[in-house]
Amino acid sequence: MNILFIGGGNMAAAIIGGLVAQGQAPSSLHAVDVLPEALLRLERQFGIGTSTDGTAAAAGADCIVLAVKPQQMREVATALAPALKGQLVISIAAGIRSVDLARWLGPAVRVVRAMPNTPALVSAGITGLYAMPGVSSAQRSTAEAILGAVGTTFWVDREKDLDAVTAVSGSGPAYVFYFIEALEQAGRDLGLSPQIARQSALATFAGAVKLATADAADPATLRARVTSKGGTTERAIAVLDETAVKAAFIRAVRAAAERAAEMGEALGKDAG
Repeated sequence: MNILFIGGGNMAAAIIGGLVAQGQAPSSLHAVDVLPEALLRLERQFGIGTSTDGTAAAAGADCIVLAVKPQQMREVATALAPALKGQLVISIAAGIRSVDLARWLGPAVRVVRAMPNTPALVSAGITGLYAMPGVSSAQRSTAEAILGAVGTTFWVDREKDLDAVTAVSGSGPAYVFYFIEALEQAGRDLGLSPQIARQSALATFAGAVKLATADAADPATLRARVTSKGGTTERAIAVLDETAVKAAFIRAVRAAAERAAEMGEALGKDAG
C-alpha cells in the first residue's frame, strides 16, 4: 500500500517512523510539504520519497494522510480534489469535520478523522478515530494500522465525540505537563534542587500512571490508599478540595471540547 502524507511536521514524522519501524517499506511512503528542510529531514531519517507537489503525488497513493494545520485544510483539500479517485483519506487536524472534508475533497473519497496526541512522538500516543459512512472494514483496518504505529487506537460512533476526545486526550498532555510543572515548582520552593525536583515530579507521574494502568482499582480508590487519615496527603488533598481544583479542571476540559466544536463550525461554515 502506498501512503501519502500531506504535511511533513512532527506528527507526520512520528507516524512515518512508526510505520517504518513496523516493517513498512520506505519506498511505499511519500511526503509532501512546502518546506524543503522538512522534506530533507524525512528523506534522511527514513529514506522515503518527498516532493512539494501534492496533486501529482496523490494520483499514485492508496491512502492519504492529511497532516496540516486546521487553518490550512480547506486550501489543501480543494487543491487535492481533482487528483483523487476514491482513496481513503485520513485527517489528523483538530476540529475539521468529516462532512466539510468530504465536500472539499469530493464525494468519491472515503474519510476517516483521527485525533492523535503528542505522546505519539515517542510511540506512546492514543488516537480516537471516526469513520464516515461508506468507509469499508478494510479501510478502517488501514486507518487503525497507520495510527496504531504510534500507540493505541479506539473508534467512536458519533463524530461529535471527537470534540471530547480532543479535549481529554488530544489536549490532555498539556494538562499533565501543567501539573508536572506545578509539582516541580513546589519541590523547588521547598528547597529541593532543580534537578531533584524535576526527577521527583517526572518519576512520580510516570510511576502513578504505571500503577493505575496495572491495578484494576479506579483512581479514587488508588488515591484513598495513599491518603492516610491525619497524614500529609490528606492535608494536601484538603487544600485541593477547598480551592475546587477538581471542579476547575473539569470546567477546563469542557472548555476545550467547546472550542473544538467552535473550530469545526468556524473552519467549515464558508465551504460551498
